[in-house]
Amino acid sequence: MTKIHSVLVGKAVRHVARLRGGSGSALPGLVVEKLDKSFVTKALAKLPHGTVIISGTNGKTTTTKMVVELLESQGLRVFTNKTGSNFSRGVAAALLSEMNARGKLKADIAVLEMDEAHAVHLAEKVKPRYTLLLNVMRDQLDRFGEIDHTAKLLHRVATATTNGVIVNRDDSRLLSEKFIGDLTADVSSFGVSNRLLQQFPSDDDMRSLSIKKRESLLNNNDTCLESIDGNSIKLTYDGKTKKVDLKVNGLYNMLNAVGAFALCREIMGEKINEAKMLDALSKVTPAFGRGEDIVVDGLPCQLILVKNPGGFRLGLQSFDPKGYAVMIAINDNYADGRDMSWLWDVEFDTLQPSGVSEISGSRGYDMALRLQYNDVSFLHVDTDLKRGLKNFLQSAEGKPKRIYCTYTAMMALRRELGKIADVKEVK
Repeated sequence: MTKIHSVLVGKAVRHVARLRGGSGSALPGLVVEKLDKSFVTKALAKLPHGTVIISGTNGKTTTTKMVVELLESQGLRVFTNKTGSNFSRGVAAALLSEMNARGKLKADIAVLEMDEAHAVHLAEKVKPRYTLLLNVMRDQLDRFGEIDHTAKLLHRVATATTNGVIVNRDDSRLLSEKFIGDLTADVSSFGVSNRLLQQFPSDDDMRSLSIKKRESLLNNNDTCLESIDGNSIKLTYDGKTKKVDLKVNGLYNMLNAVGAFALCREIMGEKINEAKMLDALSKVTPAFGRGEDIVVDGLPCQLILVKNPGGFRLGLQSFDPKGYAVMIAINDNYADGRDMSWLWDVEFDTLQPSGVSEISGSRGYDMALRLQYNDVSFLHVDTDLKRGLKNFLQSAEGKPKRIYCTYTAMMALRRELGKIADVKEVK
């Protein structure tokens, strides 16, 4: 089948899927890849500034959104998989939504969030010019296995990269001689100052009483999160220090901002307009479900995605529960990971004073048991997400709300909240 025909079929499938009430984010991509196995590869090969891959355990969606907006501030037309569907079929579906009927994509560069395993397959076909590697932490162990295996997957992505690899220097698996020693692309880094290390534990640091200072193997090109004051951060790079007031919330998003800025510095090189890029960074808003505020009855209801010990810990550490009603929704669908034992590696002490109003999701009772062992009180458990959300909104009436939720729970809750509030559709 010709490319034009496969595009037309894919667009038709996307249209039908959306008419039937689905987002159509992955199905059209699956169909078009069946018709044309090289569809994604051929489409991306034509972009004048090539492809960028963003991968790692935590932070991919928000960081990708940041990178897109920073590059757009530099005048580039950017294609991205904005729904966060980070398998190859998700990229194919995103291409279908941006192409015209003749398969023409109006973009200068592609910035793609990729699942660690699928990033390998794409990288070996497309050869990204730049890759940003955020971290390696325990996540979906039933699918990825131990984190050393995940690091090996990311190493294959880095090996396929042609121009520049940007790594989190505070992750020992990414900034080891074993990882970067055989890379042919230039390697640069981002991370936090030694005084902030305690706030950003790596997977290995989680059970440590103290975190050792880290010495970077890279001395020539580093972007550093020097300090944090509320939602303001100070960045240091090239001997400069810049203050940026961010709109995104949470410690994890502040580190994401540093990684995004480091990557865009590499991509733009001497053509960078720093003033415009820093201004764009200050205006980035949270990606859907990643600290996103949805206004319900005039008060914020904040969705915090949690999917592994590191992410949940940083989420709890980032937000003061005082004055907020809290719900936790834990699913164990394939996209969440089936093994929920990681909940026992999260400390919930910060929730002790205020407690939790509602626990829901298919693994709600597992979550309830975990809270009991941490002496955190809770009012109610309902494994049905619709009923759980209804209970929560009723019991927490008149209070700002915060929901910590796994991926599929977050998507379901967004749909339910969309029935009573203005929830931005992600196309």
